[in-house]
Amino acid sequence: MSPEDSEETLPLLRTPDASVPRGRRVFLAAFAAALGPLSFGFALGYSSPAIPSLRRTAPPALRLGDSAASWFGAIVTLGAAAGGVLGGWLVDHAGRKLSLLLCTVPFVTGFAVITAARDVGMLLGGRLLTGLACGVASLVAPVYISEIAYPAIRGLLGSCVQLMVVTGILLAYVAGWVLEWRWLAVLGCVPPTLMLLLMCCMPETPRFLLTQHQHQEAMAALRFLWGSEEGWEEPPIGVEHQGFQLAMLRRPGVYKPLIIGISLMAFQQLSGVNAIMFYAETIFEEAKFKDSSLASVTVGIIQVLFTAVAALIMDRAGRRLLLTLSGVVMVFSMSAFGTYFKLTQSGPNNSSHVGLLVPISAEPVDVHVGLAWLAVGSMCLFIAGFAVGWGPIPWLLMSEIFPLHVKGVATGVCVLTNWFMAFLVTKEFSSIMEILGPYGAFWLTAAFCILSVLFTLTFVPETKGRTLEQITAHFEGL
Repeated sequence: MSPEDSEETLPLLRTPDASVPRGRRVFLAAFAAALGPLSFGFALGYSSPAIPSLRRTAPPALRLGDSAASWFGAIVTLGAAAGGVLGGWLVDHAGRKLSLLLCTVPFVTGFAVITAARDVGMLLGGRLLTGLACGVASLVAPVYISEIAYPAIRGLLGSCVQLMVVTGILLAYVAGWVLEWRWLAVLGCVPPTLMLLLMCCMPETPRFLLTQHQHQEAMAALRFLWGSEEGWEEPPIGVEHQGFQLAMLRRPGVYKPLIIGISLMAFQQLSGVNAIMFYAETIFEEAKFKDSSLASVTVGIIQVLFTAVAALIMDRAGRRLLLTLSGVVMVFSMSAFGTYFKLTQSGPNNSSHVGLLVPISAEPVDVHVGLAWLAVGSMCLFIAGFAVGWGPIPWLLMSEIFPLHVKGVATGVCVLTNWFMAFLVTKEFSSIMEILGPYGAFWLTAAFCILSVLFTLTFVPETKGRTLEQITAHFEGL
């Protein structure tokens, strides 16, 4: 039996070098940075409970009509796209730590503006600011965590980025049950404020300090985080101050990971996760749940649980296996979801309304509820599958595969792609449904999920257990 074979027989929850003593401050630093994604998730989830409250109980100057409500939810993605570009510049010029500290300003300011809002314009301005912070946090936090983690736990800590995002969304949903929109915005100021306090006590990443030729500070940061320098592989820093140049795109170590990173972000959004979230409450209503808002919380709990499972097994199962498994589950669940819509449109009246079915059986209500339960099962299976792989892993790989001297620009392009695709899919999905029908739209997303599996098996490298320097060397050697 080869050493590789014997390693694969180890339990999934053990890390490859678990016997090596390590400092625990790296976990505290990762938690501090992950409060940024928690704030990011809360900002995303805020609109779900806030919009109904603003429609019903807000003063006339703040009451949201259909158009304003649509912008209240969507403007965050536009701010985040801009934040991705800004974050790509900040992470290279200001550093990882300072970038995280700076993104707390638009988070807190944005929620404060919402809290003090006197008209719809202030509400939208506050959402735009929180979106800008979301874009910066979604880029910088994965980079910071990947650069402070040693290889054996980089998957675990990197997956916690997505875990904190879905936890933030769930927190917004649950808090929205008991808090009206102003107090919910006040609560949104808490995670970024806590991140500001904790990150002040955390070091800059050793890799960034080396690019600034601060070798002693880098080694001090490493000893603070890891407890020792054992296992550290110092990156080459001879070209780190050249900055990004278009000529670098001819190098395989740059253009290959860039293509992979952009493709992963695009496939993540083309998987249909936003469409599933859009229909969650409708599907739960069809399944005769007394409180359809329970759908949001149920989906949030499933996301948190399965993202936690992914984090625990990431460094043993590997990125490729989980991405492939996740994609296969999404193919089957999306296909079943499309089948549900096809069946609900097959009644005698041939209605195109997704919730209308006139079955021929003697017990139409039971058949209708049974079909709705097919949709509920498909939806829950999809969310679980997405959370295990295509939710956390594109962000993790984005933080692992780029060399230092292009990391800011490359990750900025990836984040911009993700948020632009999120905006595009959310905006155009209803048009696709009108053209193809609901079942055709979801079967189309199943086809994209098939393509994502094929792309993973063909192009995505395995990064578990490798140092960041070994990963970038892999692309240079292709």
